[in-house]
Amino acid sequence: MIIDASDPRALPVVVHAEPADPGLAELLATRRAELRGLLGTHGAVLLRGFPVEGVADFENVVRGLSGDLLTYAERSSPRHSIKGNVYTSTDYPPEEEIFVHNENSYQATWPRTLYFYCVAEPETQGATPLADIRRVYELIDPAVRDEFARRRWSVVRNFHEEFGLNWREIFGTDDRAAVEAYCAERRLEVEWRGADGMRTRAVRDAVHTHPDSGETVWFNHITFFHHTTLPADVRAGVLELFGEDGLPSNTYYGDGGRIDDDVLDHLRACYRQATVRYDWKRRDVLVVDNMLAAHGREPFTGPRKIAVAMAEPHIPAATLAAPAVG
Repeated sequence: MIIDASDPRALPVVVHAEPADPGLAELLATRRAELRGLLGTHGAVLLRGFPVEGVADFENVVRGLSGDLLTYAERSSPRHSIKGNVYTSTDYPPEEEIFVHNENSYQATWPRTLYFYCVAEPETQGATPLADIRRVYELIDPAVRDEFARRRWSVVRNFHEEFGLNWREIFGTDDRAAVEAYCAERRLEVEWRGADGMRTRAVRDAVHTHPDSGETVWFNHITFFHHTTLPADVRAGVLELFGEDGLPSNTYYGDGGRIDDDVLDHLRACYRQATVRYDWKRRDVLVVDNMLAAHGREPFTGPRKIAVAMAEPHIPAATLAAPAVG
């Protein structure tokens, strides 16, 4: 394999296959440590030109680098299983952008490593842009960082029976007691609303320390979940339907205080400045350290199909030490 690592901050670093390379399973076995080292340095590795011919091969890549695949739980976006714990990428309309974010950063635990596999290339755009969240942290005004470090952040989610994903889909059960037990274990406040609605609220850290390198990272869903990040027409529609109090998702400071619009504008600008893109090629496999790089999706045309898998659950010390809610 050929590693294009001339740029020490390249995102992603690209690893090209060579004709003389052994089978991918053997390559992962013999050079796994090297690939994991690249992932820890750069935040993402793009495996290009390797014979990954379907979901079964993709699963083997995940298992070779990370072990077992994780179930997509407490989901915030629509997607479906292709095979087992390999899923479609988010099933949003192709003309919509998905803003960069870190997978499941609103949860008490999250996957450390993400995998993306290009089954079919888009005709135009359709990249999975990446942003180094070490760089995002550096770009954010220190006063803004300190405010969130002190007050933390909170996410409020309202689950409406006939809009978006309802609570049964989110939690995979219609047993309210089971949902309440799940939420208590994960420090989620639960409120049942109306005939069949539900609201949750969680307070999380905005700034984290990478568990391997000790680097400081901006790891949260503050910007992604805030209603001002939605397209203007979508935002106007959901505000008219639900009002700000009933939005499917919104973010606040951890003490419940409103986040000023200029702060959200600043955070979005920092993500944009740190974001890089590349074009997909069929059979590409992208490996992302979820605590080093945020990912998103460009609008696209054509038959874009990207399979997704998650691995290596991370339970931060704060979760282990915190008492259950309720």
